Amino acid sequence: MQSHAYRYLLIFLLILYVPVIVFGQKYTGPNVEKATVLAEEFMQESKAAGLAISVGKNGKIIWSAGFGFADLEQNVPILPARTKFRIGSVAKPITAAGLALLYEQGRIDLDAPVQKYVPTFPEKRWPITTRSVAGHLAGIRHYRGEEFLSVKHYETVLEGLAIFAKDTLLFMPGTRYSYSSYGWNLVSAIVEGAAGEPFLEFMNKKVFRPLGMFNTIADHLDSIIVGRSRYYEFQDSVLVNGPPVDNSYKWAGGGFISTSEDVVRFGFAHLNEKFLKKKTIDEFWASQKTNAGKETNYGIGWSSGIDNSGRKWVGHSGGSVGGSTFFRMYPKESVVVVLISNMSGLRYNELPSQIAEIFLKTGK
Repeated sequence: MQSHAYRYLLIFLLILYVPVIVFGQKYTGPNVEKATVLAEEFMQESKAAGLAISVGKNGKIIWSAGFGFADLEQNVPILPARTKFRIGSVAKPITAAGLALLYEQGRIDLDAPVQKYVPTFPEKRWPITTRSVAGHLAGIRHYRGEEFLSVKHYETVLEGLAIFAKDTLLFMPGTRYSYSSYGWNLVSAIVEGAAGEPFLEFMNKKVFRPLGMFNTIADHLDSIIVGRSRYYEFQDSVLVNGPPVDNSYKWAGGGFISTSEDVVRFGFAHLNEKFLKKKTIDEFWASQKTNAGKETNYGIGWSSGIDNSGRKWVGHSGGSVGGSTFFRMYPKESVVVVLISNMSGLRYNELPSQIAEIFLKTGK
């Protein structure tokens, strides 16, 4: 017992006195200096293992830096262009891009019953559509118990649906908003059915490669992935390795790994019409409504809102075992802000808004 207490004390002291080290910093200017100070202060206060921050404006990355370590034991630095993190539910807008491509090509009807594309998915008391599932309005449940910590491997997208496919809907579709990552597992099967090829192959060929997201892939637990970070969490205020999990059941709902710079590139693709038509982007960004007309502030894979200065934003957050992600775009200002850490449940508090405000006001 005494040896365990000593080990925890030693780890705590090491974390307490490790200086905040900035990596990959190749940008200069007063705004960069202000943002760097904010990030350093956050790292000192949060005691997070590592953090990558990238900011883009008008199609160019104007600040990108890594703080702390991708692997504390080996002193591997965070490099925002190369360090791959679990991005959690930011996988949803990324998957939505694949869905949008199929929609533009007329290969998917967002308002048709899901069984049109996934005939093996059981019919429910009420019909559910891709639009309602993707907008968390279909009544499909979210995680229960220890499901978030699943270590079971699923060979295919369809196999993963077995976790929830037979469960009753929580409510009549459209009557209320209820967030469901499992709903996006079903969306991946819909994409697969409409595309006529495996989901991950489709995403790689039609989204990741065309958008230059060369560091974005599925988080295969048994694969050697260059640049993948270690995953950490706090237990009783002690920093420890996160538990092993297998995310093969939820690629589209939260199973991708990526870099902060790749996510910025993804955002850039929605600020012009080279990848998707503006009409399509607007439809996917637009807030859906309940049957009673209540706004959900969630479109098709995208959250949305208005900041304290009256600016419209779209984006998504992401929480994983050993990953916390913030992704926000300001379309009118053409600004994209991304923060990713290799920590479970990290609270960014006001840091993302503060950083965004710096670059929104005066650009670079």
